This record gives sequence, C-alpha cells and structure tokens, in this order.
Amino acid sequence: MRRVLDLFSCAGGAGWGYHLAGFQVDGCDTAHRPNYPFAYHRGDALEYLDHLTTTGDIHRYTLLHASPPCQAGCALTIGTNHSQGWGGTHQDLVTATRQLLDATGLPYVIEQPNGRAPIRKDISLCGEMFGLGVIRHRNFELGRWNTPTPVHRRHRGYVRGYRHGIYRDGPYVAAYGEGGGKATVPEMQTAMGITWTDVHEELTEAIPPAYTRWIGTAFATARQEVLV
Repeated sequence: MRRVLDLFSCAGGAGWGYHLAGFQVDGCDTAHRPNYPFAYHRGDALEYLDHLTTTGDIHRYTLLHASPPCQAGCALTIGTNHSQGWGGTHQDLVTATRQLLDATGLPYVIEQPNGRAPIRKDISLCGEMFGLGVIRHRNFELGRWNTPTPVHRRHRGYVRGYRHGIYRDGPYVAAYGEGGGKATVPEMQTAMGITWTDVHEELTEAIPPAYTRWIGTAFATARQEVLV
C-alpha cells in the first residue's frame, strides 16, 4: 500500500484526504493532537524528518506531505496586520522544510495558504472546485513529480460575514476567527467535510480533505503513468 508522512499534521485534514485516496497515513506534529485519526508521532516535524532520513526509515514512505507554519508569509500577516502595525516577527520554516524534503530523495508536497510564502504554486486549490462551503485557497509545491493544474472555478458569491464594516451574505462560511458572522464549529465541520474533531483551533487551521484526496489520486495516476 502507498504510505504518506503527514508533517505538521495538526488535526488531520490533509491526512484524511490521503486516506480517502488510498494511502496509509502517519502524522507528526509538535502539539498534542488526540483527535488525529491515524498513527501519530508527537515532536518537532523537521527533527523527525531528519531522523527518518538519517536512519533510512524514510524509505517506508511513498510520498511526503508538509504544511509548515506560514505566519511569515500568509496573506493576513503581509496584509492587514502589516498595514496596521500589528503582529511580530515570524519564522520562515518553508525553506528549511524544503531542504530536508529534498534530502530524502522522495516525492513530496508542500502546502501553504495564499501570501508570499516562498513556494512554487504548482497547484492551487479552492473549495469551489469541490463544491464545498468554504473558499480556503491553498497552494501546493510538488517535488519530484508533477500533474496538470486543475481549472479554478468562478466563485458563486461572497463569504458570509463582515468585512471592512460591511456585512454580506453568501454561499461560503469564514472558517477562521470568531464573531463577525464567522462560522460556528458545526458549520466549519460541514463546510470542510471534517467530522472527527470539534476543536475550533484545529478546524480553523485545517485544509479540507477533498484537496489532498485530489492530490493523492493525481500522484497515484502520475506514478502509474511513469511505470507504464
């Protein structure tokens, strides 16, 4: 069976998508994640990746997925927070993550939200592509494999809630923060297709499993084409 290592795994949004695509999933996150639905190593993701590479245990995996913290380059940090003088200094973990992933010699995926994170946008996915109740744009850099980029569908309307003091209704919910018309926990669960956790912080950080289900299926197809 294909096996994926889910680094910076949080509550398992990415991992569940790979599971649906037919992968066995192992996670790693520095925080205690009792809701993570698969085998799980608690610890620093980069230290763990380096350890697996050094020992050779990394070769039990078919694909590596990493979602490093993105505060240094996310849209909120470089946009509203920067313009208002809010926030502090954030560490860029993307570059270090890529270096360690490259050292494994294995195919990999790096996921980041929109912003200025230093990744190639080989694939950009959006909830509308999968008929979800969130927009949640995410970009993915692919290492040692590739696949055609899907067409980005036109959004059907606004994200419900207040923005710059104006309230708008719409077919999508805001799965981040609290108040101002943002989604409740049950709304976030329904909108993203996540049922195994009801922790607000985990839901606000998660990506919809539909994204990595698509990526996992595309990876399996690409590998099969190479073998043929």
